[in-house]
Amino acid sequence: MYFQQGIHKFRGRTYLCLVRTEIGQNIQQAISFLKQGETVAIPTETVYGLAADGTNEDAILKIFKAKGRPTSNPLILHFPSIEATFPYVDEFPETLLKLAEQFSPGPLTFILPKSTLVPSLITAGQETVAVRVPEHPMTLELLRTIDFPIAAPSANRYGGISPTTAGHVQSQLDGKIPYILDGGACQTGLESTIIGLADEKVIVYRLGGISIESLSEALGYAPEVKNEMHHGVRTSGMVKYHYATETPLFFMHSNQMDFQDTDGVILFSQERLHALSIETFVLSKNGDMNEAAKNLYAALHEMDQRNCTRIFIEEFPNVGLGKTMNDRLKRATAKFQS
Repeated sequence: MYFQQGIHKFRGRTYLCLVRTEIGQNIQQAISFLKQGETVAIPTETVYGLAADGTNEDAILKIFKAKGRPTSNPLILHFPSIEATFPYVDEFPETLLKLAEQFSPGPLTFILPKSTLVPSLITAGQETVAVRVPEHPMTLELLRTIDFPIAAPSANRYGGISPTTAGHVQSQLDGKIPYILDGGACQTGLESTIIGLADEKVIVYRLGGISIESLSEALGYAPEVKNEMHHGVRTSGMVKYHYATETPLFFMHSNQMDFQDTDGVILFSQERLHALSIETFVLSKNGDMNEAAKNLYAALHEMDQRNCTRIFIEEFPNVGLGKTMNDRLKRATAKFQS
């Protein structure tokens, strides 16, 4: 596949200039594209992001175009350190700074009052901006080398399964971006937790790679979760239909065994594997929640390509990262509810 670099005219004729989407590990090449105002897929500990210069509106628009994402859905800005965010926010409250000290770099995003340096296209016209420091050596090196933050939602088609490998990105965006920086499989496998502050209390706007229990332990109280749309989209991951397979996806009932031969099943552990004779994917042999989280999106990608007529998935225990995975699957399965 080829990436459409631009439209050019020569001797009265119009030509499309096409270049191949390349996968590689050349950080300097990725930086070169970003400085030229292009989009590049980058690895993080959560999922692969579709990156562009977060101060260049023309470049930011290319993110929305490549993904098919509405501009009413805000983006997250990524930085090499918490200190690097300070010029782009009007305030970083002490409560959130303490959480940043504990969890950054890592899968935690902060919603803060934005400064005038942040384009309104990043925030969908809101007065707040989402910022985070990713935990991946290649992307941190990239961020430390450039002099601008990068906007980077997940590097997939809007509403589709988030990518946790370079191959997942290629399968969805091949021909739409010039470069995929290959940093291997993502270690967390779930998007970042997004938090903000209201009335001096932490609010969770998106469940993610930092669990509610971990935040509660750090804060001394359980933060309220407000992860549904109210009067518009506050931040990433709040829309009702999201993270969806092409194949119809459903939660398994606890004792469900009436599967068709063409169905596929994704299991939390191998506990029920012996009873099934259809296509299966086991997320963690021993039922480890972190391993299951790391493998969840990869399982959805793989099962989507096995030509099943339906995919069923076990619901997770509603604790720790299980809450995050259940949230993702609730939004993924909503697409197929009548």
